[in-house]
Amino acid sequence: MRHNMSPGTRERGYIGAMTASHAAAIGPCIAVFDLDGTLTWRDTLLPFLTGYALRHPSRLKTLWRLPLAIAGYLGSPDRGLLKSRAIRAVMGGDRRSTVEAWAESFVGSLQPRRAFRPAALAAVEAHRAAGGHLVLLSASPDLYVPGIGRLLGFERTLCTEVQWRHVACEEDRLDGALRTPNRRDEEKSRCLAWLRTEYPNLPVVAYGNSRSDISHLREADRAFLVNGSAATRRAASAAGIPVANWT
Repeated sequence: MRHNMSPGTRERGYIGAMTASHAAAIGPCIAVFDLDGTLTWRDTLLPFLTGYALRHPSRLKTLWRLPLAIAGYLGSPDRGLLKSRAIRAVMGGDRRSTVEAWAESFVGSLQPRRAFRPAALAAVEAHRAAGGHLVLLSASPDLYVPGIGRLLGFERTLCTEVQWRHVACEEDRLDGALRTPNRRDEEKSRCLAWLRTEYPNLPVVAYGNSRSDISHLREADRAFLVNGSAATRRAASAAGIPVANWT
């Protein structure tokens, strides 16, 4: 773990209410934010898939596959496989233009004051004002996460990438298999290491909310666990990572 400040009162106050002066004290950095539960109040993938199914009632007949996908996951630790199966059950085989139209509508419906935590948005803006390089790092899929990154003005978005099928003389169709590893756990650590090569000599400041985030938070120069469950907060504290709630 590369933190150069112990998690004392000053540090906890910083993550509880990020201000421009706090960010200015850090200066230019790689500010890495998780999405679901860190920036947002709740998960984004389920509403994205549910909204698509409701918008395309013909897909409802394929949703019988979803419980099977979930049942298959229960015997496997592979969350990426569950994600892929869920995406395939709801929109697999559909045209790129159809999926992208819903993604644009979904992202456009995310009102900043309702979908995102005000304290999280304040932290983003403080790092931006201090010259930080904003990176959105999420395990959610690239069907819509890059759109959220653009909505919030992130410089880069790294997320789980999904495959498309190229059909001769036709529009691409969504395959739904994962084109990259599911970007959680150690995969986020690998992303962090890659970001250091893209922005050499800059410190990494990382924010996450789940136990699976702890592995990459430990690799940051400063890491903060926000909005975590009681068990996750205990695990973060044991790893020397400051914790706070963002509202």
